[in-house]
Amino acid sequence: MKNIFIINGGQKFAHSGGAFNNTLNRWTIETLQKNGYQVRGFNVNDEFNPKTEVENFKWADMIIYHMPIWWFQVPNRLKFYIDEVFTAGHENGIYQNDGRSRQNPDVNYGTGGLMHGKKYMVNTTWNAPETAFTLPGEFFDQVAVDDGILFGFHKMNQFTGMERLDGFHFHDLEKNATSERIENYQKAYNEHLNKVLQLENQYA
Repeated sequence: MKNIFIINGGQKFAHSGGAFNNTLNRWTIETLQKNGYQVRGFNVNDEFNPKTEVENFKWADMIIYHMPIWWFQVPNRLKFYIDEVFTAGHENGIYQNDGRSRQNPDVNYGTGGLMHGKKYMVNTTWNAPETAFTLPGEFFDQVAVDDGILFGFHKMNQFTGMERLDGFHFHDLEKNATSERIENYQKAYNEHLNKVLQLENQYA
């Protein structure tokens, strides 16, 4: 696994300037390049050609998504990018079909992906504190990010044939974004990313 494609979903909109996702993007690139990986990237604020972006997915061994969560969804520009690029990848490296046959249409849905052997990671950034997901009675009813808000996003990637790697979720980045917390997050994230890469290389 040597080629990694990073999608920076830190969209500029209203009060959000995507600053932390740009920082996260920089941390990731520095760590990957230090370990000898080839890196390509895309920023959702930029214009794009869907067919060109499909080639980036086909080139990559691993996709890393960085994104803020807006109103419990991915930013609209990232959703637009995915819709355009994945559609351009139909019968062109991303997916062949939905996996079913007309003879037996009740089974095998979601098995027509063309990206088997590739991995993906999703890193998210939140205003919500981590306790909103973990404490009884708090807003997310003790449902973890990956099991709740990101369920559909993970299924989208599974549909293409990609295998999920553990991502990293950054919480409380508006009311409690102290320099100390950001430094601690940087250390914890770099350790997490290095651990994921080491495990992948071990079993490659």
